[in-house]
Amino acid sequence: MATEISICNLALAHLGDEATVASIDPPEGSAQGTHCATFYPMARDALQDTHAWEFCTTRATLSLLSAAPLSGWLYAYARPSAAVKILGLFLPGSADDSSPQAYETEILTDGAKVIYSNTAAPVCRYTIQVTDPSKFPPLFVLALSWLLASHLAGPLLKGKTGAAKAKDCLTTAAAYLAQAKGSDANQRSAQPKHNVPWIMNR
Repeated sequence: MATEISICNLALAHLGDEATVASIDPPEGSAQGTHCATFYPMARDALQDTHAWEFCTTRATLSLLSAAPLSGWLYAYARPSAAVKILGLFLPGSADDSSPQAYETEILTDGAKVIYSNTAAPVCRYTIQVTDPSKFPPLFVLALSWLLASHLAGPLLKGKTGAAKAKDCLTTAAAYLAQAKGSDANQRSAQPKHNVPWIMNR
């Protein structure tokens, strides 16, 4: 089970750094701990933003607002407070996501985040920020550790060596990210196999 510390230490190991960190919140005081505290949340959030990961995807019925909807739309809904990225609006009770509904998002002058739609009581699918590393799949952890290593390379190795190592780590992170996305997509859904009647009767 991954932790923030284990991911940070894995990133340091990718750089050939023999030091380990014991705390990044608060940072323990070492250069490694300070840089991990700075770059870990940035790398984590950036990686989550690249894909609608299963572990950060959810859905909920939207709450209707009393505010008048934007011209051209029938309804105004409150954007879910935890939503990082809206993935789509769907008809209530729909069995799948094959019929997305049109919508538009906006921030009002008072800072309220609104979703406009012509669909009554739609279900919104969206991503949330997940900070608990125990929920990260193994391939996501590997991609995150290499992405973090790419950020740490410059401050810890410095100069041309750091720049070259950062580039290599970013390339490796991209490779693991592609694998992680593929694995996530494969586990998200499956289409049932339809057997032809004459084959079933053989």
